[in-house]
Amino acid sequence: MATQTAQPGEAVTADAALATQIRVAVPQRSLRSDLRAISIVWRRELIRFRRDRLRAVTSLIQPLLFLVVLGTGLSSLAGASMPPGVDFKTFIFPGVLAMSVLFTAVFSAASIVWDREFGFLREMLVAPVSRSSIVIGKTLGGATIATFQGVIMLALAWIAHVPYNPVLILTLIGELLLLSFTITAFGVMMAARITQFQAFMALTQMLVFPLFFLSGALYPLTGLPGWLSVLTRIDPLTYVVGPMRHAVFAHLDLNPLFVAHLSPSITWLGWPVPIWLCLAIVATMGLSLLGVAIAEFSRTE
Repeated sequence: MATQTAQPGEAVTADAALATQIRVAVPQRSLRSDLRAISIVWRRELIRFRRDRLRAVTSLIQPLLFLVVLGTGLSSLAGASMPPGVDFKTFIFPGVLAMSVLFTAVFSAASIVWDREFGFLREMLVAPVSRSSIVIGKTLGGATIATFQGVIMLALAWIAHVPYNPVLILTLIGELLLLSFTITAFGVMMAARITQFQAFMALTQMLVFPLFFLSGALYPLTGLPGWLSVLTRIDPLTYVVGPMRHAVFAHLDLNPLFVAHLSPSITWLGWPVPIWLCLAIVATMGLSLLGVAIAEFSRTE
């Protein structure tokens, strides 16, 4: 049998011809692909949270300690200012709900720093989708997880003697979702430029506690010094804790004078800010922070 042997020149020509026939098909960016990317990133955040059961448990411990231990311990001191039949735990319950959402939402954004350290974020950034879809997916995923944590705390409302009124529950869930979105967008904005996980945790710890304590979660916003009143008015949590506390006390059988004392309206130079405007401010902050986060991710390499 005769055997044909290819000449060196012929082999090079065949390889070159084969190479010219190989094409890499990169899908075009479209609205559909961006929506799919948002869905995938959102689902990835939920899967990570579902597999990390320790995180879900530990994120509830601190709010429970504030509600049960701090609420019970301070009841004797605050008893004189509480109306008959109202526990101090009832007063701080909206603030505890905000706390459960606050910490979970901020720490959900830490996954961006974690992905950057392990190189997974670079693979996401080179995907044929807009970077804004990645940011939106991360934000929606963190907001969903934080709202879920808040709903768990809301299920423990009987500890604070808060009624399970359907209108009240739906109102609080909607306000928790709005707060979760805004705080997660804030965390994503910070994580866009931070390269080390330890630096992100230190920065969030430095910012989270002032946000919580300045929101009026543990005390009424009346009779405060001028400088402290200014700080509470620029805190986004103030514009959620106030409406949540108003919703809780509106569903309790209390004298309107006690309600006005325990849940006063947020004021700007004496003008009471409507609840709808408070929530609109939080929504505007969240959308603005999301826009900044998208702009920062657009410059990330």
